[in-house]
Amino acid sequence: MRENKLKKIWKSGGTVYCGWLIGDSSYSAEIIANENFDAVVVDMQHGLFGFKEAVEMLQAISTKAPVPLARTQWNEPSPIMRLLDAGAWGIVCPLISTADECEQFIRATRYPPEGERSFGPMRAMLYGGEDYYKKANDTIVTIAMIETAEALDNLDGIMSIKGLDAIFIGPSDLSIALGHEPSLDPKHKEVLAQIERIRKVAVAHGVVPGIHCADGKVARKWRSQGFRFLPLAADSYYLSAGAKAMVAEARKR
Repeated sequence: MRENKLKKIWKSGGTVYCGWLIGDSSYSAEIIANENFDAVVVDMQHGLFGFKEAVEMLQAISTKAPVPLARTQWNEPSPIMRLLDAGAWGIVCPLISTADECEQFIRATRYPPEGERSFGPMRAMLYGGEDYYKKANDTIVTIAMIETAEALDNLDGIMSIKGLDAIFIGPSDLSIALGHEPSLDPKHKEVLAQIERIRKVAVAHGVVPGIHCADGKVARKWRSQGFRFLPLAADSYYLSAGAKAMVAEARKR
């Protein structure tokens, strides 16, 4: 089976830098996959596309080195299994608030007896190899999002679930949950304190801590504080920032 290099990076103590796709374009996915990312996430939760387009984007990512990941819409087994069958080499699951919810998520990514995933890795076997069934449970990466007030009361239970590789803080939703404005680069002391608390609990349980980053500068900050899964903004930001910089340069006198 094709290796999941994210596990190798994390095992060596390294950091994963991740691209993010919300636009409906396999061409954009291919462009981002050509950049120096370790992984690229196809975002089915907030992305402006359906399952067919997600498959095409996973195919585009798979032509290059980054690991293809997907964020599911919700913690439901069916969409998780479909994305895995389509060739996602890991799943980001939003809004995990309890240990039971985390266990449900993990079980959807695992074949029996470790889970309840149904067999039918249609494209995944083409991408990964004929031994996919034998090695999928040990290869697929699982990433639970921590972003609710309830999750803050259940961190130890969530991080204790066997098979959880990483957690991923959604700073905007976490800020909202704590009564503040959404922000990809939060400044409020309460939010920052909870982010650090989440990181410490993750490390104590051997789970990789991650957080979404507004840009590269913010990513460097979180890396220096011990976060090792760092998705950077999204394709809409890459396009806007590039266009803004180019037109500003052109208009200089």
